[in-house]
Amino acid sequence: MTISFKRAAASALALSLGLGLAACGGNGPHNASLYSIKQPVVERTNYMLDVSAGTSGLTVPEQQRVAQWFEMLDLGYGDRVAIEDTLANRAVREDIAAIAARHGILLSEGAPVTEGFVNPGDVRVIVTRSSAHVPDCPDWSGQFGTTLGNQMSEGYGCAVNSNFAAMVADPEHLLEGAKGTGETTVMTSNAAINSFRERQPTGGGGGELPEVKSGG
Repeated sequence: MTISFKRAAASALALSLGLGLAACGGNGPHNASLYSIKQPVVERTNYMLDVSAGTSGLTVPEQQRVAQWFEMLDLGYGDRVAIEDTLANRAVREDIAAIAARHGILLSEGAPVTEGFVNPGDVRVIVTRSSAHVPDCPDWSGQFGTTLGNQMSEGYGCAVNSNFAAMVADPEHLLEGAKGTGETTVMTSNAAINSFRERQPTGGGGGELPEVKSGG
């Protein structure tokens, strides 16, 4: 009888330890790698403005509407401007491009899909603005200071990736990276470096030393 009691107590102790070890694993997904599952998410928001257009482009009042709308949105780096014009009027595109250029923005090729339709004779100006954030951060769901499964904590990567998402100038670069323009300053920098290297030292007659005047 005593032996049976000891065996029952040992089984209960093993069961309680098993439940405790399972709880120590944390509530989140098991991540045994050095990569963070807390990654930035990029969201896009489209702002639209329909303006009247003619064969010769936008009228002065309509150009002022577009300019004031850009100022109200505080158009700047990272924003993308596109137009939806069924007639593909070049004059209209040039007028809107000139207004966007005041903010340092170039028109994008193609336009995103928007709700509704554009009335005949109108052109839709679309400003796409992106933002980045890391969902579910900070994450303090972990209840234990140790992870017997050798996995990362639930909030691993929240600090670094949240700061990265907040500091990136153009959130779209998190998806595709910055594209080069084809221009380079290598030739200019090499010319300066070569000029410095080819110049003879001043002690060897390559240059004149400044005249030193003594007082008195």
